[in-house]
Amino acid sequence: MAVATDGMWIWDGGRVCLDFANTLRSRWRTTPEETLRAPDDLMGWLREARLLAPGSTGPATAAALTSARRLRETVDRAVLAVADGRLPASGDVTLLNRSAAATPRPALQLVITDDRLEPAGTTTLTDDPTLALALIAQDAVDLLLSAEIRRVRVCGADRCALRFLDRSPARNRRWCSMSRCGNRTKVRLHQARTRQSGRMTEI
Repeated sequence: MAVATDGMWIWDGGRVCLDFANTLRSRWRTTPEETLRAPDDLMGWLREARLLAPGSTGPATAAALTSARRLRETVDRAVLAVADGRLPASGDVTLLNRSAAATPRPALQLVITDDRLEPAGTTTLTDDPTLALALIAQDAVDLLLSAEIRRVRVCGADRCALRFLDRSPARNRRWCSMSRCGNRTKVRLHQARTRQSGRMTEI
């Protein structure tokens, strides 16, 4: 099984738990695209997400990968449910709580971004992927309990379905990334209109 490369990762979710949910791509397909194909993929993603120390060599096991995928799908179901005004399944709540409790919460940090004071994000604390996954679960719990949960969106492009947090002032962001899905969709629509106009001219 091929190992994913760093170029596979997309960081447009706005929260680490959403970026993690987005490691399963093309959810609109019958068979989505898995980027966490092997234990080393999980370790690579956790390092890129700054949840593991750069030189960490913790246990990259099949069991850790299975746990990670289970947590990812739990996060995805729970976030979409609450964003839609529904309660998450009790089993998903149990798994999130259990995962989040696996490590102490990191000290809260601050950062100034675009003249706003925001949380600085998760601090790397561990070489153990199991504990790194706990930080993702903690981020998901925070999101589920925050007002930002109402800003969770699914990309409007027909062939994307990535999850992201809409922090635009007007709350009208449609694309996970304007440079990727937004521009591609606009180009496709323009081409379709041009073809339609050409057919009408011929008639």
